[in-house]
Amino acid sequence: MTSPNIAIIGSALSGNKGASAMLEAAVQTLSERLDNPTFTLLSMYPEEDAALNPYPNLNIVAANAKQLGVTINSLALAYRVLPFLRGVLRSRSEAIRALSEADILLDQGGITFTDGREKFLLYNIASILPAINVKTPVFKCAQAVGPFRNPVNRWASRTFLPKVRTLVTRGRITHEYAEGLGLSNIVAGADYAFSLELAGTEATDVSNQIDLTFFDEDVVGVCPSVVLQKKVDARGGDYVGQMVAFIEHLRSEGKRVMLIPHSVRTGTEKTHNNDLPLCRAIHSRLRLGSDLLFVDRELTSQQLRFLIGQCSLFVASRFHAMVSSLAMAVPTLVIGWSHKYREVLEMFELEDWAFGHDKLTLDYLTERFSELSAQREAVKAKLDSRLPSVKARSVMQADLIADVVRTSRGVNA
Repeated sequence: MTSPNIAIIGSALSGNKGASAMLEAAVQTLSERLDNPTFTLLSMYPEEDAALNPYPNLNIVAANAKQLGVTINSLALAYRVLPFLRGVLRSRSEAIRALSEADILLDQGGITFTDGREKFLLYNIASILPAINVKTPVFKCAQAVGPFRNPVNRWASRTFLPKVRTLVTRGRITHEYAEGLGLSNIVAGADYAFSLELAGTEATDVSNQIDLTFFDEDVVGVCPSVVLQKKVDARGGDYVGQMVAFIEHLRSEGKRVMLIPHSVRTGTEKTHNNDLPLCRAIHSRLRLGSDLLFVDRELTSQQLRFLIGQCSLFVASRFHAMVSSLAMAVPTLVIGWSHKYREVLEMFELEDWAFGHDKLTLDYLTERFSELSAQREAVKAKLDSRLPSVKARSVMQADLIADVVRTSRGVNA
């Protein structure tokens, strides 16, 4: 019998390192549970992902938005309705071959089918429809969905979400939205990135680029987000100015600060999945000094998690930067824009340490940070107490995926 084949979409090795963390967690956990599996990533950035790919059993297939939405979906529909062409379609299209030969498709989109993000709705559908058409089971890894009040999103969600084999909800709020939609294929879980294990070489790897003695004293990590910047600036705010003022406030109080982007695409100034240009803009307005560390390059998801774990306190706007800080039990203040932040913090009984971008002012940010700093030990105790159960909820989905693969191959668990 051939090795298990697992197709993956919605994640990446380049760009958003949260997507990388989910992808690598899947490769790690499923390689432990299945006999010599192979993985195929349907990639938005095939050249960038291929350049960063350290896994010999992970293949990269091009699937940018146009290729996925037009070519791959059209070929998958032809595969479904014209069975006499299936051999030709498999031989001519890497994506169709990967999907048709896969035992399962993992959809690792972090937030899908949700009100307010209707511009991404076609991509959400296009990501899973080809697998549905070639009759490959779809497993939506832990993610946020809903709410479903918008008629267009509600129709799309009611039409396509029941067609997936399993939808793992990433927290209480998402689970309640999914239940309210009448879905019966849902399982309560936790973000797959909580399952990511460090290799143990991260300190050596990053010490060639970063002086780790910077962390000999307490360090506050600050991780901005271009997504949040757009939302703040759209309502007349000045996100860059607020971050600059906040960091200088921390330094004036004698704190060391690490400015770190968690989503980086090397070699481009495009801001989609790329916070480095934003962080450079913030850094350009900061005074230089030995109390400031700017991580101005692309690191792996494990290296980022290692560095975040060296911090004493963390301020996050990128979702998976928050996941990494929680996974490393670092007390964290979160500035977010959807329910996806709060529902994860709820698992640690720490939901009060998140607030929306609509509340972001320098005074409110410094006030909330001061409160977190004062309650640091109590917050750390909650993280240490709840982290094992959250990690167990995360890795549980690897067992579910392995069961689906074994079932599709007629192999007993």
